[in-house]
Amino acid sequence: MTVALMWEARAVAGRGEELLAWAGAHELTPAPLRRETFRAPQDRVLVITWWDAPYDEPGLPELPEPGEGLVTRPVHRWRFEQV
Repeated sequence: MTVALMWEARAVAGRGEELLAWAGAHELTPAPLRRETFRAPQDRVLVITWWDAPYDEPGLPELPEPGEGLVTRPVHRWRFEQV
């Protein structure tokens, strides 16, 4: 089964590039099957990782919360299974 983990954060105004660099610098161990990073208006960054694991697999690596002062709210996280 393939599971996708989504991580989305909104940077403090004008710090979107910094958040994007922060997200790109964080390696996950073990590495996912696939990883993609996106950006959107309002300095938002989205990272999607794909894993060969059951939907409810505990302990899949995820990006942590960015450092204090970089984001406007807590990170949003979602988990999806491929159908």
